[in-house]
Amino acid sequence: MRALVLVLDGCGIGGAPDALAYGDEGSDTLGNTARAVGGLRVPVLERLGLGTLGTIAGVAAPADHLAAAGILRQRAAGKDSTSGHWELAGVVLTRPFPTYPEGFPPELIVAFSRAIGRPVLGNIAASGTEIIARLGAEHLRTGAPIVYTSADSVFQIAAHEDVVPPEVLYEWCRVARDLLRPPHDVSRVIARPFVGAPGAFVRTDRRRDFALPPPAPTVLDAVRDAGLAVVGVGKVADLFAGRGVTHAVHTHDDLDGLAHTVEILRALEAGLVWTTLVDLDTRYGHRNDPEGYARHLAAIDGQLDGVLGTLRPGDVIVITADHGNDPTTPSTDHARERVPLLAWRPGMRPGVRLGVRDSFSDVAATLADALGVPWEGAGRSFWSALQ
Repeated sequence: MRALVLVLDGCGIGGAPDALAYGDEGSDTLGNTARAVGGLRVPVLERLGLGTLGTIAGVAAPADHLAAAGILRQRAAGKDSTSGHWELAGVVLTRPFPTYPEGFPPELIVAFSRAIGRPVLGNIAASGTEIIARLGAEHLRTGAPIVYTSADSVFQIAAHEDVVPPEVLYEWCRVARDLLRPPHDVSRVIARPFVGAPGAFVRTDRRRDFALPPPAPTVLDAVRDAGLAVVGVGKVADLFAGRGVTHAVHTHDDLDGLAHTVEILRALEAGLVWTTLVDLDTRYGHRNDPEGYARHLAAIDGQLDGVLGTLRPGDVIVITADHGNDPTTPSTDHARERVPLLAWRPGMRPGVRLGVRDSFSDVAATLADALGVPWEGAGRSFWSALQ
């Protein structure tokens, strides 16, 4: 038995009941994007049942959709990749990660600067591309790294690869990770290497995330402990601090991630493959680019038939997301939204509806059932609906 989880990072479907508390009332990543561009073109996701989950211009709602289709609500506080991925894997946070809209406390910045032997620039909440454009020239002149955060619980360090080699930047991130202890235990420390000249800086694909380890066993741990392979494609291993992952594959972009996924499935006999595609979030959601978001979702959709074609009788694929990131709103941050749930097995009956599920962790419980491994964590399995 093999299971594949495909997370479309930042692909929300609106309607979170507590969106107002997060300043995200009206956010609907798929619905608003589709309206903004005159309709989405995603025929494979349409056949699977995406259009049955809400009003998405350009996406029909066939009664005989192939996948079991539903919607997941997040129980944990927050709207970030870490809490979303952890809940999908069966760990529901009981308190939100700390955030720093006014920048990090001076004592933290002083300790970090002292530890790396350099001053820092920034220490504000900002868009990554904007702060690099604004402070990149001074960074080139001084060698001081750019430290910034966002609405999420992140400590981000940006540095030009000609000034600070990526391996050194990663080591600085490990230093920061060690310093960021409760109550300043941020979700992730993120390395943001970039290249280019002033006015034309470009972030590279050598980004790395240094996350806290999950506070309890995840379904990844359960699958690994049962002696099965757990392959993380993309930033999966980073988000779980390496826990439960037997093999990690870092990727250049989403299409590279899908190509790796196909290669892995062709060779894997049994186990779990978890692929996270980040570009919808990082390249288009955060940059308020609905046209780019729609084009990229269509490009992902164009590769899905190849992924589905690698599945054998008995396998299962779950396509979902970790949060929203509506490119049509004034905000450039993540959005508190519900997320799509599409689950398919070769030969299953069409038209199955899974309804609105109370927690992302239903995915974890279902994966445990699919792979026949013990699971005592959160979640309510929908495995029986896929028979």
